[in-house]
Amino acid sequence: MSKTNAVRILESRKLIFELIDYEVSEDALDAVSVANKVGMDPDMVFKTLVSRNESNKIFVFVIPGSCELNLKKAAKLSASKNIEMIKVKELFDLTGYIRGGCSPIGMKKDYPVFIDETALIFDRISISAGVRGTQIILSPVDLISTVDATTGDLI
Repeated sequence: MSKTNAVRILESRKLIFELIDYEVSEDALDAVSVANKVGMDPDMVFKTLVSRNESNKIFVFVIPGSCELNLKKAAKLSASKNIEMIKVKELFDLTGYIRGGCSPIGMKKDYPVFIDETALIFDRISISAGVRGTQIILSPVDLISTVDATTGDLI
């Protein structure tokens, strides 16, 4: 695989991480399916969700693959009145990534990132490497520092 923005950023910071490749299926892009393919607990495979608030400000939420984002908690943590998910067709233009390959690292712009606090339970978690078919395994602390994230209860 060619290096993604996410991989280049982690390498430039000299962080320890691992890449795991898996077979992509168009009808199984969800984080639980990815967790099964890479042999990890779905609670350790975090998905990246892009949303906007009432002022059209974009936010990124990173939560365990087995969970749903609680929009009220997301709004509160991001100091917004409300949060709604962006449309899938907007994802690439906003982030540079496609559905099933969206990483919180290396987006086109530096959006505020919020990571569910359960990430800190684990020594290592998995996120998308920025392409379908590859996951990055890294320390949640390294992810938080790399994207300057805020942690909190999002599920």
